[in-house]
Amino acid sequence: MNKGALLVISGPSGAGKSSIVRELLKQIPNAAFSVSTTTRQKREDEVDGVNYHFTDKKSFQKDIDEGAFLEWANVHGNFYGTSLKQIAKLLDEGKLVILDIDVQGYMILKEKLERFTTAVFLTTKSREDLKTRLLLRQSDSEEAIEQRLENAFEEMAYINRYEYLVINDDFKTALAQMLNIAHAASNKRTLTDADKFIEAWAKSLK
Repeated sequence: MNKGALLVISGPSGAGKSSIVRELLKQIPNAAFSVSTTTRQKREDEVDGVNYHFTDKKSFQKDIDEGAFLEWANVHGNFYGTSLKQIAKLLDEGKLVILDIDVQGYMILKEKLERFTTAVFLTTKSREDLKTRLLLRQSDSEEAIEQRLENAFEEMAYINRYEYLVINDDFKTALAQMLNIAHAASNKRTLTDADKFIEAWAKSLK
């Protein structure tokens, strides 16, 4: 009777979204990760088809023209998109679908699938803390880090559009909060066909 649900996680690059997602997938049996398509370069520790579907801008534009994406956005000069077919399939299977998407993508997705969606904005306790994490990651130039910090400040303006705000200061605490939110997302009343449930409930009396 219940279809699947969408758990959107947005927040600045370096806030710990990937680490949180990995743990959610380990600890929630019914969870599935929506693998986004991107035109950015693959990092050394990333696997094509696991972290992202990596492609070029020409192929990405072709998918846009063909309506293949539920949502897509231009972030830091690279394109990111969520496959419409992939999401539809996972929802039909009753999965809790976890999406790591930016604020632009969430605004589009919310318009289309708000009934199925629970959204969390994950961030650090301060801009200084975020900068430290980006420096420790050693995957971006100083110029790129400054651009990410500038973009992070702009993303903060969208916090009130999200149902939950989680501050990833202590990882265990943040993960516990995310697990609670994930379980709540799977049991939203809007995911249930209430009329059919009431009818079945009434008929259950023997």
